[in-house]
Amino acid sequence: MKPNENLDPLLLGGKTYSSRLLIGTGKYRDFAETRAAVEASGAQIVTVAIRRTNIGQNPDEPSLLDVLPPSQYTLLPNTAGCYSADDAVRTLRLARELLDGHDLVKLEVLGDPHTLYPNVVETLAAAKTLVNDGFKVMVYTSDDPIIAKQLEEIGCIAVMPLASLIGSGMGILNPWNLQIIIENAKVPVVVDAGVGTASDAAIAMELGCDAVLMNTAVAAAKQPVLMAEAMKLAVQAGRAAFRAGRMPKKLYSASPSSPTGGMIGKA
Repeated sequence: MKPNENLDPLLLGGKTYSSRLLIGTGKYRDFAETRAAVEASGAQIVTVAIRRTNIGQNPDEPSLLDVLPPSQYTLLPNTAGCYSADDAVRTLRLARELLDGHDLVKLEVLGDPHTLYPNVVETLAAAKTLVNDGFKVMVYTSDDPIIAKQLEEIGCIAVMPLASLIGSGMGILNPWNLQIIIENAKVPVVVDAGVGTASDAAIAMELGCDAVLMNTAVAAAKQPVLMAEAMKLAVQAGRAAFRAGRMPKKLYSASPSSPTGGMIGKA
């Protein structure tokens, strides 16, 4: 059977998506490059840092919504730059007002400005408040399987463990923890943060992640639009490989790919 992403949709917040690549909208040279990169990526969900990007709160400035309209893309407001549960909740309530009741959001509460590592205590507190407030919460977290499960039990619709530190480009540093999270999750698992190049995205998908979210890996590339296309293909390839099921690894157990029966000099 030919792999077909349309027959293998991603389900988030009651809506299906053919693309399993989510992409950020920050760090590009201008909105024109943002639009070109998003188009090349094939992404249908784009993240928006409410504290850093104008989506209407500054009416006299260019708005991201002019180049990425909600009629064409699912916007995913996020709380980048928030260091407490209160700030995160306040930011997403503002986003809901600006976007006419939009309830699909990405929660991230950071621990410090140097590493941008998640503060899981504040994250758990914010998640409880937002879920009770009717938000559909996708949540950035550490690669701790216990915390990931607690966030799922609170009611988050997706858990988003880091591959490595935000903006580091170090790739997946702990695939074993990610596998534990994937095996125990009943909601989508989306790798978020640390992807540096296409092979990182492919590995995440081969492990069984449901999707990959990235920003810096594309925006900081020498050719962001070309990298966006590479990421699209990597996510598709990794997902197809996961669905196909790789051959088992066998140390010191070579197996010829061609049959040996009927060779000259052999019965």
